[in-house]
Amino acid sequence: MEFSHESVLLKEAIDGLRIVGGGIYVDGTTGGGGHSIEIAKRLDDKGRLICIDQDKEALEHAKVRLAEHKENIKFVHDNFYDLKNILARNGIEKINGLLLDLGVSSYQLDNKDRGFSYMQDAPLDMRMDASKSLTAYEVVNTYEKEKLKRVIQEYGEENWAARIVEFIENERKIKAIETTGELVEIIKKAIPSKARRDGPHPAKRTFQAIRIEVNNELGIIERTIKDAISCMDKKGRICIITFHSLEDRIVKNTFKYMQKDCICPPELPVCKCDKKREIKIITRKPIVPSEIEIEKNPRARSAKLRIAERV
Repeated sequence: MEFSHESVLLKEAIDGLRIVGGGIYVDGTTGGGGHSIEIAKRLDDKGRLICIDQDKEALEHAKVRLAEHKENIKFVHDNFYDLKNILARNGIEKINGLLLDLGVSSYQLDNKDRGFSYMQDAPLDMRMDASKSLTAYEVVNTYEKEKLKRVIQEYGEENWAARIVEFIENERKIKAIETTGELVEIIKKAIPSKARRDGPHPAKRTFQAIRIEVNNELGIIERTIKDAISCMDKKGRICIITFHSLEDRIVKNTFKYMQKDCICPPELPVCKCDKKREIKIITRKPIVPSEIEIEKNPRARSAKLRIAERV
């Protein structure tokens, strides 16, 4: 299928980076290249762009889309979690900006073979990097009851987690749960009909939780922010687009911690810690999509952009 993805908060994110023509920038979640191409357009002959994605298919499509700017670009099949090593391998000591769009691309959601969508029947997969071993099938069929409940409860913020896991466990005692369609039907049976009448699709939160677990999406955010800031020139910018509250909370709290000059208990009369302020938060409140953007792209509805600057 054709790779298509509507980049969310495109203008706001690019403006937030404050791109310098000769600077070095990293798009840690290249996807279809929507943000990358706008960064590349603003670079001069000395500028460089590192395009990272753990999805090989996404990178191949991005290479085609960005062919006109290939002299400025290095494509890297990896996870942005490995940012420091990626920069070291490419002889880069300092960067001028990093962009992370933490959403799942429309291509991944709509390509039923990837198993991300609860709207299409497909094998349980949900891997962003197909070379990794952990799949949604393993999570659903092999995780112990309490571990699976914790995943769905914490990552999906699902009130019916315990009941969903009970129904999953009953089913997998009979046979393995192999497809997204089978899982959706189990979730629908587990959630009472009254609770399914309002709000999002009943499987949305559970699928989100399993996807986060499969790809370790939350576990890599804080370290990546800290690594990026340590590799950033003064006045360099970090722009992060999140799509649910757990991601946004991690970004918000990490930014707040890195902006602090002191972390000593308030009762101490004199600062005893070595903590130094590393960033200035640019967005006191997150930037959200306009009504016009949401109307054009409903998947943008939950997006939030936070920006910080290296001091």
